[in-house]
Amino acid sequence: MDGRRSLLLVTNKHTNTMLNNLKKYNIILGSNSPRRRTLLAGLDVSFEVKAMPDIDESYPAEMPPQDVPLYIAENKAAAYDSLLKENDLLITADTVVILSSGEILGKPKDKEDATKMLKQLSGCEHRVITGVCIISKEKSTKFAVTSSVNFAKLTDDEIAYYLEKYSPYDKAGSYGIQEWIGYVGVECINGSFYNVMGLPVQRLYNELKTF
Repeated sequence: MDGRRSLLLVTNKHTNTMLNNLKKYNIILGSNSPRRRTLLAGLDVSFEVKAMPDIDESYPAEMPPQDVPLYIAENKAAAYDSLLKENDLLITADTVVILSSGEILGKPKDKEDATKMLKQLSGCEHRVITGVCIISKEKSTKFAVTSSVNFAKLTDDEIAYYLEKYSPYDKAGSYGIQEWIGYVGVECINGSFYNVMGLPVQRLYNELKTF
């Protein structure tokens, strides 16, 4: 990004009459993730994408791993505070992958880092947690959703193939469950599939209905 906010208006040919309570709002997705954009659009709502550059995604070293995604989602929301208008409704989110040891896997720095992460996930269970904030000038709500994912044992060739063909360097844990690696590597999921993609839309929908 070049330091400016990216703006994109996403409209839907279907209008979700189940969310009539949101008619007064201009819904904003504060994310540059194409996966979150697709998932939010799947709720049949119209929204704008406004991605802020250079948001601090660090967190205190002593923070429990399960608290990190909501902490970062709140920091993302805070970056928009001075930009929100009276009729704006902002949605921000952050997703992390957590190993059974408690280690957090973020986005890989390079191919070597991505290879290391996938080897750590291979043959093991891990948690994917997404923290979500919904903010307007009048009120706010926040929540986190956890899914457990079991990976089959991956060969070095399978890891190399995936990284070469799909380049998942913008994804926590170096993988997209909706891609080839999910087809061949994921044995089972306990929880929301869409949460692993980056946005727990079923929970989000219920929160929006009562917002």
